[in-house]
Amino acid sequence: MDFSQATGLIYAELSTWIRAAIRYTPKLAAAILLLVIFTFLSRWLSKWVVSGLDRVSSNVSLINLTGALSRVLILAVGLFVALGVLGLDKTVTSLLAGAGVIALAVGFAFQDLTANFISGAMIAIARPVQVGDIVDTNGYTGKVLDIKLRSIVIDNGQGQTVEIPSKDVFQKPIKNYSRLGQRRIEVAAGVSYIDDLAKAQQVAKEAVSLLPFVLAERPVDLHYRTFADANIQFVLWFWISNTTNPQAALSDAIMAIKRAFDDNQILIVFAGQTFDLKQKLSSPAPEPAAP
Repeated sequence: MDFSQATGLIYAELSTWIRAAIRYTPKLAAAILLLVIFTFLSRWLSKWVVSGLDRVSSNVSLINLTGALSRVLILAVGLFVALGVLGLDKTVTSLLAGAGVIALAVGFAFQDLTANFISGAMIAIARPVQVGDIVDTNGYTGKVLDIKLRSIVIDNGQGQTVEIPSKDVFQKPIKNYSRLGQRRIEVAAGVSYIDDLAKAQQVAKEAVSLLPFVLAERPVDLHYRTFADANIQFVLWFWISNTTNPQAALSDAIMAIKRAFDDNQILIVFAGQTFDLKQKLSSPAPEPAAP
């Protein structure tokens, strides 16, 4: 084969490619146009779905999830239609088969990621927590800022955000302080053996009941727990609304109990840390030694 023959073959091959490109140009333009149309259609449909569901449901996570899935579905339909216009029907079948194989492989390779996505979808549907709830889960307490498919974002009240995987939130216990709208606060302490227990109980309950944030419809309870080495231990419970700062409420309750006990000469004793002067003063004085 000489140079002229090689040049002729190259020219013939290039001519074939050019003619094929020219022949496919209208189909390629139509496919690109379809992709653009389906892209705008997916965005519009996603906004329409979110707007429609927002009128009938307050589940923000489920609404966003439905909007995202509808957008992906429309884009997938547009891609398959565009490939069909190009005459790549077999390619569409191969893509579907390949997508199934890839999904299976990804599911095994990224089990935690898949579990997080599935758990995020279940959280969006079951709604054990919602944005704005005060929750305690996986050792973290704070306000839920965002519920994603992969994780839940919590403000821990210390200037930090904590992102917890959805799988851990879905599979482990959750304390939700906002669901019932009320929260019980516990104060634990102990009184001296010399003090009148009934009086101490009444004084502490009255002092806490007068605090403005304590719910009047829920009674303040005080129960004695056990006889300790140097005191009789008790626990006091009172209720606040979920809009009240629990740390501030606990601090104010402790100060109120301490002030009321001081006014009524009731001694709070902590074994190993407080010396009970009342018990010391009430004990008989030692007899003087015989000369």
